[in-house]
Amino acid sequence: MLKVRNAILHVFDFETGSKYLSDNELDLQERPTRSYVQRHLRKVSTSPESRHGEFCEGSAFAEKIEDYFTGREEFVALSQEIGLYFWEELRKSDDPGQFDVLVADFEDTDAVAGKAAQAGTTIGDALAKAAEQDGYDAPPVRRFAVILLPRKQTFVHDLRSVDGKNANDVVRTDAALPNPTQKVESYLLVDADTLAIDYCDKARSIAGRDSYIIPDGLLQCTTQASSREVISSVTKIVEDVAEEYGMTPALAVSQAKAYVAERAEMGEVVMPAEIGERVFEDAPQMRETYERKAREERLPEEVPIRRGSANRMTKTHRIKTDTGIELSFPSEFAQHPELIEFHTEEDGTMRIILKGIAHIENR
Repeated sequence: MLKVRNAILHVFDFETGSKYLSDNELDLQERPTRSYVQRHLRKVSTSPESRHGEFCEGSAFAEKIEDYFTGREEFVALSQEIGLYFWEELRKSDDPGQFDVLVADFEDTDAVAGKAAQAGTTIGDALAKAAEQDGYDAPPVRRFAVILLPRKQTFVHDLRSVDGKNANDVVRTDAALPNPTQKVESYLLVDADTLAIDYCDKARSIAGRDSYIIPDGLLQCTTQASSREVISSVTKIVEDVAEEYGMTPALAVSQAKAYVAERAEMGEVVMPAEIGERVFEDAPQMRETYERKAREERLPEEVPIRRGSANRMTKTHRIKTDTGIELSFPSEFAQHPELIEFHTEEDGTMRIILKGIAHIENR
């Protein structure tokens, strides 16, 4: 469950050179407003695109956010400082676009697993603690969020009256905010307890140079690859090793995905080293090659991953043959030869056997 404590919206208009920093928070008693904010917060909180980081020593924003979490800084005042920062930085961009800035303070009771992962523990530890301590109830994860909401041009009807007669018209507006299901490219999240950072940003051309205004400018933080980036690198390494040693790449990659999905279902972090151990368990040479390639990629030892994002990335494995056949199957099936088998023939061609099928329907 996600509960929004505070939220505010600041509006920019780079075409007219006007900024509108709100002095009042959004009215979260209004259900549409509350739902809109919650859905955006939930989307960025579970995004596999989020990179992870920690504040560098001397970060001014680290001091500001710590003052806020300890009650020495007011929400509206801090949000206005953040809005002013983005206004000044975005207006320098060669193509600033049109944005609103949503700032929010919220609690997430579904984020215990992610927090445990960042703290170096697992959800299993939390559950064990709950079993030992009667009445133990893990507190919700509190986060501070800033989201750049890209506005888009759209057309709306305009109801008017001319000489006492209806004169409906079509007008264009650029005040339309993105739908909650729409992907946003720039945001940040800061954990209230650990000050751990999740963020996503895109390069913007400022004075002829690519700049990242969130991690390098506002946060001044370190950068660790996102869950999607790490899993993509891992599956590519698995595929390369499988091809190098004559193992069926589709089988190896689907096994790797199944492992990630399994760990995420348990609420635990994913360790790239363990993926190699699982997929190449019976092939020491392949396992050593995987470990060497993983070191060369400088993959992190652990990657926090949430169940929802893991399902989107790994639940299904898709393959396409050179004969034009496309096949999609649950990744976990790769570990069940009674359901699907891959065989390599003497001439180098492959054979895929699907088993246990009771019914086929056209899609």
